[in-house]
Amino acid sequence: MRKENGIIPVPEWDAAAIPNNETLAFVEKLRLGWNLGNTFDAANSNVNDELAYESSWVGVATTREMIHTIAAAGFQTIRIPVSWHNHVDENDRISKVWMDRVQEVVDWALEEGLYVILNIHHDNEKGFMYPSYEQMERSRAYVQAVWEQIAERFADYDERLVYETLNEPRHVETDHEWHIDEQSALGKECIDCINQLNQAAVDTIRANGKGYNPVRYIMTPGYCAAPEYALTDGFVRPVDSGKAENRILISVHAYTPYLFALAGKEIEGSTEQFSIAKQDGTADIDAFMGKLYEKYISEGIGVVIGEFGAQVKGDNAQARTEFAAYYTARARHCGMTVCWWDNNAFGGEGENFGLLDRGVNQIRYPQIVEQMVYYSSREDS
Repeated sequence: MRKENGIIPVPEWDAAAIPNNETLAFVEKLRLGWNLGNTFDAANSNVNDELAYESSWVGVATTREMIHTIAAAGFQTIRIPVSWHNHVDENDRISKVWMDRVQEVVDWALEEGLYVILNIHHDNEKGFMYPSYEQMERSRAYVQAVWEQIAERFADYDERLVYETLNEPRHVETDHEWHIDEQSALGKECIDCINQLNQAAVDTIRANGKGYNPVRYIMTPGYCAAPEYALTDGFVRPVDSGKAENRILISVHAYTPYLFALAGKEIEGSTEQFSIAKQDGTADIDAFMGKLYEKYISEGIGVVIGEFGAQVKGDNAQARTEFAAYYTARARHCGMTVCWWDNNAFGGEGENFGLLDRGVNQIRYPQIVEQMVYYSSREDS
């Protein structure tokens, strides 16, 4: 299946009409992203020192050398998920040591020439941010407080720093956590609440008025960040301020096809197989990306797939490599940027999405990275 140069071939699709505007050009500059996953987003851990949260899930603190390795491998963007609720006081003031440490890693990434995506991550729980009418007053206050502080701290950072309002906002630990009936009263409530929270975050960032905040690019998700809930008629892209022209990007997460990319071995239908030649798994990717293209890209609105990946299942390295090639190439063809979810996990029964082994600062699957770097940079993908 491999060409002599090591790159896996993908189909020659008919050229997609990508509007020529500043926003889509910016999304193209992001090229290929990597998530510093399960790190600053670690939450509700039993630690004595709040800075120990950073290593509580992955077992190792982030180093400048790790960020350099990611940049040297060919990634152009790093998404830094951050959970804040374990680091705020009763007035939602973020602790200085936590904010300082987040800023230090953001600075390392920018100094390595990377773009950075910074967000609110595992704060999705009652008492902080929860997209329901019952919790709405508290949720709006929390989101506004956190974004006031982030916007103030990073105001003078240039456009290479992107804000992402929320991460996978949803009703956690319910039977509709990942799937809602969009036409039901509950589904409409979920969608409306997320619309309101996205708008509150955007308004708060713009109201700061300093540095790049009036025009900074901001990513906004629908319910649980799934593509279908960014495509539903109920989802409303936030209204932006007068200074910012088309600076609101759509944020989605898509571990697609699910049964290959995300479903554990215990899930019925879970498979280790993905094949470009056999078109085994490719149709699902074509379908959701095509819909995002039609609704957003074709209208000049930027889309970033902030999380994707395929986990280890047995000896499926070749299938994962083909998946990475196809997924990245198809996204670039449709005018979107993708960010691989890396949780530094390589073994055991958990979700193993690791690429960079942080313990030794080495890329474990260079063949996967090679495909993504190539196709994220290829203009005729």
